[in-house]
Amino acid sequence: MLEKLAELMVFGLVPLVVGMMVTPDRALASDKILKGEITYRERIALPPNAQVTVQLADVSLADAPAAIIGEQKISPAGQIPIKFEIKFDPSVIQPNMTYALQARISVDNQLWFITDTRHQVDPLSDASQTIMVRKVSGDAGTASETIFGKDWKVDFIDGVEVLPEPRATLRIEEGGRIGGKGPCNGYFANAKIDGSKMTIGQAGATMMACAPDLMKAEQALFQAFSKVASYKLSDGTLTMLDKDGRDVLRFVPAN
Repeated sequence: MLEKLAELMVFGLVPLVVGMMVTPDRALASDKILKGEITYRERIALPPNAQVTVQLADVSLADAPAAIIGEQKISPAGQIPIKFEIKFDPSVIQPNMTYALQARISVDNQLWFITDTRHQVDPLSDASQTIMVRKVSGDAGTASETIFGKDWKVDFIDGVEVLPEPRATLRIEEGGRIGGKGPCNGYFANAKIDGSKMTIGQAGATMMACAPDLMKAEQALFQAFSKVASYKLSDGTLTMLDKDGRDVLRFVPAN
């Protein structure tokens, strides 16, 4: 027996066997869990078929879709506060990147509540998180009455008498990421949204040169973004207003 063991050690087989035995334990210990709860301010009871989707996302790139790190779907949702636990691989978390939690509550595939501000988080922290979701504009349960995840085209820009073609487009994602195509260049920005209040940060854009009328309209679009202080959604039209309540931008559905 001792001779056989010595032979195994000479050929390096014993360390290999030991390594194979400990590897599964490492794999089991690799997952991390981010815990918290979802709530809202409205005194509305959720129906029995309500479903919650909560995601941990990498939102570092303003001009790119968020990369989903982990997700949990809860059905039936029950009533608020709704507890969640998102499992994810901590090895994918990188320093100097931005991570956020985003959640939505749907009923029969219609959106009732959604996160409308960025809930930034340190995924490696053990702190419990509370996500506040907001009722979509209009009656709860009408998916079309939300500004998020829809393609819009501009219908009015303050200071531009005649809008050139092609019309500028806009898309606002959960968490406030904005992207679209101006009359000339693609652009991106971040918005802070709290109820009907809205502010839009400085827009970044590609550097193509186009006809003067297109460039003028595009500059007016970006200038209007900087004036936005609130928004309203009525009859399918998204209107952005300045601090004095004056219309600076209007968008209609692109499709």
